[in-house]
Amino acid sequence: MDDARKLVGLEVQVPLADRVKLPAGSYYISDLVGCAVNEKDGASVGLVRDVEIHGDEISGTPNLVVETARGELLIPLAQEICVDVDLAARRIVVVLPEGLRELNLE
Repeated sequence: MDDARKLVGLEVQVPLADRVKLPAGSYYISDLVGCAVNEKDGASVGLVRDVEIHGDEISGTPNLVVETARGELLIPLAQEICVDVDLAARRIVVVLPEGLRELNLE
């Protein structure tokens, strides 16, 4: 127990090559941060600055925190909205529901 207490507050880091392969549709936050976000028509939305996870990580839908020219935009990381996540190209294609942009800017 005393040895474990010495580790409190420390960060565990794993080399990228040693990370566990995730199932399709699951992503490491570090892989999403920095990705360009574009609408399906190619219009730029912004860049992913962070990912917010609320509540239960298993059943909850995380939000992409996207830095746009008009400020922060929260986009649910749901398959219906994020229709193409291409980590190799560092790009996420989204179909934003009507009103989402305005809701986030209020």
